[in-house]
Amino acid sequence: MCGGISFLVGAGLNAGAVNLSMLLLGRIMLGVGIGFGNQAVPLYLSEMAPAHLRGGLNMMFQLATTLGIFTANMVNYGTQKIMPWGWRLSLGLAMVPALLMTVGGYFLPETPNSLIEQGQRDKGRKVLEKIRGTHEVNAEFQDMIEASELANSIKHPFRNILERRNRPQLVMAIFMPTFQILTGINSILFYAPILFQSMGFGGNTSLYSSVMTGAVLALSTLVSIATVDRWGRRVLLIGGGIQMIVCQVAVAIILGLKFGTNKELSKSFSILVVVIMCLFVAAFGWSWGPLGWTVPSEIFPLETRSAGQSITVAVNLFFTFVIAQSFLSLLCSFKFGIFLFFAGWITIMTVFVAVFLPETKGVPIEEMILIWRKHWFWKTVMPPIQDAEESIEKAAEFDDQGNGKIPV
Repeated sequence: MCGGISFLVGAGLNAGAVNLSMLLLGRIMLGVGIGFGNQAVPLYLSEMAPAHLRGGLNMMFQLATTLGIFTANMVNYGTQKIMPWGWRLSLGLAMVPALLMTVGGYFLPETPNSLIEQGQRDKGRKVLEKIRGTHEVNAEFQDMIEASELANSIKHPFRNILERRNRPQLVMAIFMPTFQILTGINSILFYAPILFQSMGFGGNTSLYSSVMTGAVLALSTLVSIATVDRWGRRVLLIGGGIQMIVCQVAVAIILGLKFGTNKELSKSFSILVVVIMCLFVAAFGWSWGPLGWTVPSEIFPLETRSAGQSITVAVNLFFTFVIAQSFLSLLCSFKFGIFLFFAGWITIMTVFVAVFLPETKGVPIEEMILIWRKHWFWKTVMPPIQDAEESIEKAAEFDDQGNGKIPV
């Protein structure tokens, strides 16, 4: 609801702006709304979904995002010729989904985990039975109670997330959103018209191309929703990474070898570049796009889950800002080499997933800690179970006393 209200205020300020200050303030409020939404929605979906469907349901967040991007492209296309107030209509229409988000948030039930953590166990069990469609929820309910008791003993999650037992999740919360942005996807979506114009496309054609990439992104997310809980996270991340590498290298080669003296591609190669870029966007849409949010939202224990997701959102938005501000300068400096730059990062992150990310498919969210203890590398980082239990007790004592050394 807070995110929806922020969106309403931001869209209203932008639509009614009479000077640059109002536009900037509106954009800031929209940014606040994005922060609330990116923090709350993936966690909410992960906590409400059953383990065997968690991946697909969590990816509805990415599907909604991609549909929003496509809709925004279509709105911009439809309002660009409405003079002189078309831009106000384009910005103001953001109030429609903002209103739906605000009203919808009022009617959504709290997650069972949240209710139990607040001491409302009976209500939490009723919600759990309702969303599972059965009264046979004793095992899952007991896991939630145990996780809640541990979470309530930890009053400073940001401090405890630095402990050794939370080290694997913290690394993923930092690197997954970092790599997601370093695929270069936001650069393509943000600057698609400029990018295509620089390849020799006309003004209207470049806009059509950006609309096309938005549609491909939305459709490819459906592939991920259908396969993530059958094939697993690692298969999609690694497969999508390989496809993106091939596409980035192919575009770089075409631009490097076929960019004519008139600084324009021939029609046939221009079409080929658009096709390859769409394949790249499709690969992102069924792999790193949704899974960059799904994996961090499902790996943290309850006591640090909110803090972990906050870190994920902050890192994602930070690198979104960095790449958005630097992309045009990089494009002017690297030219076709910009695609090799992103291909290099995709190679690194694909290897990272293959080596360091365990499979989380079908693992109950409250039992996720066990997969790190079975992983060949992370089991050497995490403390033994007995030491971990002592660390939790020390953390609780530390929080109660408000002083002392941070336990590991």
